[in-house]
Amino acid sequence: MKRPFKHLHKRNTDKHDFFDALFDDLVVFILSKLSSTASSPSQFINILSTCKRLNRLGLHRMVLSKAGPKVFSVKAKNWSEHVHRFFKLCVNAGNLDACYTLGMIRFYCLKNRASGLSLMAKAAMKSHAQALYSLAVIQFNGSGGTKQEKDLRAGVALCARASLLGHIDALRELGHCLQDGYGVKQNVSEGRRLLVKANALELAFVIRAVTSASPSRSLSTSSVLTWRAVDYTVCPLLSDYGYNVAVPVVQPVNWLMREWFETGPGRVEMVEGLRLCAHIGCGRPETRAHEFRRCSVCGKVNYCSRGCQALDWKLRHKMECSPEELVVPDNDGGAGGGDVLGNDDVV
Repeated sequence: MKRPFKHLHKRNTDKHDFFDALFDDLVVFILSKLSSTASSPSQFINILSTCKRLNRLGLHRMVLSKAGPKVFSVKAKNWSEHVHRFFKLCVNAGNLDACYTLGMIRFYCLKNRASGLSLMAKAAMKSHAQALYSLAVIQFNGSGGTKQEKDLRAGVALCARASLLGHIDALRELGHCLQDGYGVKQNVSEGRRLLVKANALELAFVIRAVTSASPSRSLSTSSVLTWRAVDYTVCPLLSDYGYNVAVPVVQPVNWLMREWFETGPGRVEMVEGLRLCAHIGCGRPETRAHEFRRCSVCGKVNYCSRGCQALDWKLRHKMECSPEELVVPDNDGGAGGGDVLGNDDVV
């Protein structure tokens, strides 16, 4: 336990800095608390830039391992080698959010598929629900490979594990798989039960978020939901239940990916024919032509998963969807340029 208090000259003993007298272990403990509760990357960086000692101790393994997900909410335009290096330091410290976030960035944005999968798997093995679900989406779509490399059974298994950890989209995806016999033996009744459970969890999550933010607020109060970076208003998430409440917080890495492919370095790929998942809070891009499934009614939108389709249907698409004849060139060996998703069974 290091105590870096320096003995000063006798004439300056009444002017010494008490911060210098604090044990390093105590400062590291305080910084760990700050990193876990930081509301943005800049809040954490500002602490590190205060003085040399805080900069040194702020990069301590314990501090980096405790860093919360908001520390990694980097914008696409701010991505650099220095940011990449900081993420790697957090990964080496055992931070699961850093493993998941950097894994997604490497897999989708930097196209380092093997490294990205490895990092997401590292987080998934430690029961990181979002990493488990993201790996399931990759298995369902065969992302990073060919259409023949889809592994539906692996996707179902990953969704089942993520759903046990309370991941709502994974639970909904698992319900649809059971209902449709997709990657698992068909069980309509059990699938419907899981879909109802997913909706119940979604409702409980949002009610808890609303009441904790404003205990006096009534759920019947009319509110308008506006997504960041979107210039139109959308219907409330739980409109099926008659409530006007906010949606769950989107993972920072999903915002980064959408910015990366809409206005950042990845926009060239979108021009070349690849598409983003239509759900505004997802940001996953196709890794090959016609990888995502399209809406069976209008054929205008594409989704990486049932979870994104169900959420986007409640938020926006059910107001826009209308039957239309659409012929899509087949570039991937599938009829109509990819699979289709029906809206009649969206729950």
